Amino acid sequence: MGLLTCNARLVTMTIVDSQKLDGVGMPEFEVRTRPSADALAEDEQLAHRLAKVAVDVVDIDNDVIEMIINRVIDNAAVAVASLRRSPVAAARDQALSARTRPGARIFGMPTDVTVSPEWAAWANGVAVRELDFHDTFLAADYSHPADNIPPVLAVAEHTGRSGADVIRGLAAAYELHIGLVRAICLHEHRIDHIAHLAPAAAGGIGALLQLDVDTVYQAIGHAVHTTTTTRQSRKGRISTWKAYAPAFAGKQAVEAVDRAMRGQTSPAPIYEGEDAVISRLLSGPEAVYHVALPAPGEPKRAILDSYTKQHSAEYQAQALIDLAIDLGQRIEDLETVESVVIHTSHHTHQVIGSGSGDPQKYDPAAGRETLDHSIPYIFAVALQDSRWHHVDSYTPERASRPDTVRLWQKITTVEDDAWTRRYRHPDPAKRAFGGRVVITLSAGQQIDGELSVAHAHPAGKRPFGRDQYVEKFRTLADGVISPDEQDRFLEAAAGLPDLSAGEISLLGIDAGLKPVPSTKGIL
Repeated sequence: MGLLTCNARLVTMTIVDSQKLDGVGMPEFEVRTRPSADALAEDEQLAHRLAKVAVDVVDIDNDVIEMIINRVIDNAAVAVASLRRSPVAAARDQALSARTRPGARIFGMPTDVTVSPEWAAWANGVAVRELDFHDTFLAADYSHPADNIPPVLAVAEHTGRSGADVIRGLAAAYELHIGLVRAICLHEHRIDHIAHLAPAAAGGIGALLQLDVDTVYQAIGHAVHTTTTTRQSRKGRISTWKAYAPAFAGKQAVEAVDRAMRGQTSPAPIYEGEDAVISRLLSGPEAVYHVALPAPGEPKRAILDSYTKQHSAEYQAQALIDLAIDLGQRIEDLETVESVVIHTSHHTHQVIGSGSGDPQKYDPAAGRETLDHSIPYIFAVALQDSRWHHVDSYTPERASRPDTVRLWQKITTVEDDAWTRRYRHPDPAKRAFGGRVVITLSAGQQIDGELSVAHAHPAGKRPFGRDQYVEKFRTLADGVISPDEQDRFLEAAAGLPDLSAGEISLLGIDAGLKPVPSTKGIL
């Protein structure tokens, strides 16, 4: 597998020994632009290879099943916590315009309220993404693979599939998504990461429904073509669309599969064509990518390479929040802080640090969507509060507190080549997403520390297991849904492998919301 060096100055693939990378032992699929005159055969296209992997029926390992259950619980936790937020309410209201039977449930709604599956994927996708609090995978690009769960569950519920079908679909979606993220960098070309999500979700739905390879191939082409968008959604004053973008990809994936099942074809070759993604939007006609995917019959285990969040913020902030909490205990008076310099990776510096060039990252009037992508703000609050809270840490009152603003303005990031190399390390066991922090006090004293990975990371001090996922769910659900409903959902989720056809609706959650829209639009 090749690992793309994500740097806007570089436009070709760096080929690295596949024995040192994630996906070790997997066959590599070479992807490059081909002239139209070549008439590249379907089975030589990346979209077709992704489809073949998706529909390959293999046994799912027990540890993979356990992690799928964990992520279903994790998604429900963060969705429930966001139910009353404006973007989630608006998405839910839109979905309610498409009520149907059998349909699929929307988080928060009563059991008898179901909507068309693409709209359920939309509403639930926004709820899951709103707080930036679910799982992540970082490599050549970055991703939140659990964004695949809402569209797969929605289609499963609508079509009467079983828990075993869902597990097959989600294992496939994670495999495709993580395979693409390992190999193909989008953000160096300012393409939003949902361009990898949509084909993965389409493949996962195809696996769920046990469709044939050609149908899934066409659906993947549709999905890629309709969701390749710019990453302005994560730049400057970040808008509410940040939560909608993955839901849009999930909705498009459902519609893409629907079109393909009706015999409709997609632009092809979607990756390799002269005017397609690689040539026009990524590294250009001379670029070569190597995507590692399982061979026929090989297990789908990619979900085990992903990790969830303990804190509601961009993943690169997770370790730095833990570090700020630790360092804060060593400073008697934070008013004596003269400067805080965070030495970190290229990506962290450029995306959530001062290297972004976004003045909004230092603006006390910025909204949550911007603040959760501002490591100067996040580090300041964690340093002062010795904790992080998904609501309290982002309130306008908290962001505008004078002592916080003073400290916040003293925090900068710098790119450190050593941390960049660790961020991109080919061995996932050596990959690091944190940094080194140097705090200078007014008396000249320096306090420093570093942390490679978040405490909740699989290689961290307190890795997440089932107990931690359940605790996260109960914490976020407290005061939102009843204890009885919490118990019922957790029992259903734990029993996912045994849910029979028609029982996927048990994974919905009733928070007592009424199916009466609170916003008004066209629909």
